[in-house]
Amino acid sequence: MSVSESVLKAVCQHFSVSPMSEHDLLDVVEIEQSSGLSRWGWNAYHAELRSENRNLMWVARLSDANSPEESESIAGYVVARLAAGELHINNLAVRQSHRQRGIGTALLTRVLEEAQDAEAFVAFLEVRAGNAGAQAFYERCGFRVVGRRHNYYPEPREDALIMRLEINGNP
Repeated sequence: MSVSESVLKAVCQHFSVSPMSEHDLLDVVEIEQSSGLSRWGWNAYHAELRSENRNLMWVARLSDANSPEESESIAGYVVARLAAGELHINNLAVRQSHRQRGIGTALLTRVLEEAQDAEAFVAFLEVRAGNAGAQAFYERCGFRVVGRRHNYYPEPREDALIMRLEINGNP
């Protein structure tokens, strides 16, 4: 977690990160579908919100006073699970029109902070082998490729790269 609080504060001027709620799910599913993520759908997100992992579900809300029609709409989200000291980031996506604004970094930072508070020692995620942009983003955030899952994604069929980040200074 190399992003300082001052940098996050500067990039977060036009959005805020808050816990995901049931009212956010239609936007979350829309972002999921347009981002090419593996499909979870409304029911899976709703079930996750009702689980003990709900504190690892965050959304980025736009708060632009110059654009009231977009104010408070969902620009991105992250969903993760914590088990046995390991954080698994299931989905992180930002609307195409809002990328490159620090939203993904803010969401990732927030879920990693929750993992730190829970004394997790490592974070994992899978990313499409062909998604160079996402891989570069995660590498900038400190993740490293540690493995490959062949034919992991069904539509379209593609391998996943497994990426890992140590948390709390633990190996």
